[in-house]
Amino acid sequence: MSLRIVFLGTPDFAVPSFDALIGSRHDVVTVVSQPDRPKGRGQQLQPTPTKAAAVARGIPVIQPLKIRDDAFLQAIRDLRPDLGVVVAFGRILPDSLLAIPRLGMINVHASILPRYRGAAPIQRAVLAGDAETGVSIMRVASELDAGPVFSIARVPIPPDATSGEMAGVLAPLGAAELVPIVDALADGRAVETPQDHALATLAPKIAKDEGIIDWIEPAARIHDKVRGLQPWPLASTTLNGERLVVRRTRVTALDAHDAAAATIVRAQGDDLTVACGGSTALQILHIQPEGRRTMSAREFLAGRGTLEGARVGT
Repeated sequence: MSLRIVFLGTPDFAVPSFDALIGSRHDVVTVVSQPDRPKGRGQQLQPTPTKAAAVARGIPVIQPLKIRDDAFLQAIRDLRPDLGVVVAFGRILPDSLLAIPRLGMINVHASILPRYRGAAPIQRAVLAGDAETGVSIMRVASELDAGPVFSIARVPIPPDATSGEMAGVLAPLGAAELVPIVDALADGRAVETPQDHALATLAPKIAKDEGIIDWIEPAARIHDKVRGLQPWPLASTTLNGERLVVRRTRVTALDAHDAAAATIVRAQGDDLTVACGGSTALQILHIQPEGRRTMSAREFLAGRGTLEGARVGT
């Protein structure tokens, strides 16, 4: 049996799942995306990634300003969808929309539920230093990311992987997990397992001010911040009043155990190392001065004179 599917998704993360459905036996009747946003220096309106993918495939696109709008809801009803598939749409769906598809709506969620319900599951897993993450295919319910789960696929988080890199792993994984669940729903053989709500944790939206590095924290935690806040909002510090975005780091040994946190303890050649809390140290491998390109530690240090003993973040 082929299902008529309404696909709700907006960013790049959603495109592999859309492509997988297009390649399946099912019929994607429309794509619902958030409105186009201005981007770049010229602030020109750019189509969302899912809109661009849908247009290329000849699939109609709806971009409602308000998803509770009666005209939008009626447009979805008129499509007579069997199923809604949600992948990083970016808004909480009202019950009036969830009730339209005959088989309800399912979601590709980038965490091992019930851990990390919410808007930023990938970033929160990396920020926490977790050793693994994954993708859950779940039924969309009124409560945020609390519906029963059809399947979970797990992957390790390498110790130096960024959130952006993990999104690149999880997006195709979610796509691969999605189609078998849609097939099972179509055939009436899907199995749903309720979540253990007592184990639930939240993954709230990332705030821009989370990017400011607090050098009092241990080096491992700062390293996870640098990884976890890429590609946005990025981890940053200051040196002599100059804002510096820290792009790549490595936890390393602290030779001078009495060095105060936030002190540059090594600044020579490829070695730019800052003392952190708990008698730990962080080596900065790639750094980006405000308004300039990302550069290696060696490039950054060239021509800056002696920085050892200087303090960052003050």
